[in-house]
Amino acid sequence: MPAKKAAATQPAAKNAASTQSAAKKAAAEKTAPKKTGSAKPESHAALVRRARKINRELAETYPYAHPELDFENAFQLVVATVMSAQTTDLRVNQTTPALFAKYPTPEDLAAANPEEVEELIRPTGFFRAKTKSIMGLAKVLSEEFGGEVPGRLEDLVKLPGVGRKTAFVVLGNAFGRPGITVDTHFGRLVRRWKWTEETDPDKVEKAIGELFPKSEWTMLSHHVIFHGRRICHARKPACGACPIAPLCPAYGEGETDPEKAKKLLKYEKGGFPGQRLKPPQSYLDAGGIPAPPLGATATTG
Repeated sequence: MPAKKAAATQPAAKNAASTQSAAKKAAAEKTAPKKTGSAKPESHAALVRRARKINRELAETYPYAHPELDFENAFQLVVATVMSAQTTDLRVNQTTPALFAKYPTPEDLAAANPEEVEELIRPTGFFRAKTKSIMGLAKVLSEEFGGEVPGRLEDLVKLPGVGRKTAFVVLGNAFGRPGITVDTHFGRLVRRWKWTEETDPDKVEKAIGELFPKSEWTMLSHHVIFHGRRICHARKPACGACPIAPLCPAYGEGETDPEKAKKLLKYEKGGFPGQRLKPPQSYLDAGGIPAPPLGATATTG
């Protein structure tokens, strides 16, 4: 009798496992984009509609999207953005408090001892080149712009270490002037989404700018970059947890199982600290956790 009872439980266990597997498969199929029988080229009008729908979905997913560098004024933002090359915003945010406490104005930074600046920003990497750039831009600001960061693209790109990407970060977030920030995340995602095949940042900027009203450019940049950092990662996208999966031509490049995909989520989506030590209140209200200061140990939520 015990042997018969054990044997009887096996089909039930198999049925339960089968039901669970079917549920996972159904969930994955629900998020997967619908395949059509013929692969017709997407018209420009259809591309515009799809691109704008993706941005609307991302706006609902990240209503708290914001620049992930801590700053209190345009000077701090331009310096922090230059320092963010080849490192994370988190490491910059952990480094700039001491830098700005010692050199709060362009005049202070321009007159600093380079070796002392190098030591302060060493954690961000490439600290000698970055010291040269931020001290150089501080000098230009002091001597040519009265110690104020200019609010025009043509002036900003004249500053040492400042290209179009950095200039648009400053214009969009310190002056409220629309701009598209083409960083590695932005370029990767817009190519995955087939918005453009361009790889040159200037050409990407132009191509994407033609798909959206100028007034949306700055927030579009935040939405796309947030999504790239949290869900649509470079090596293993969390496709099964992606809110725009039905609109994505690259669905399936990453993990499609919903439960496994959830484990790939980063920052507030995965219950971990963000990149800013002082994030906006809207981010905190959404469950975001402030990043820890340099040398501190973060706790995960």
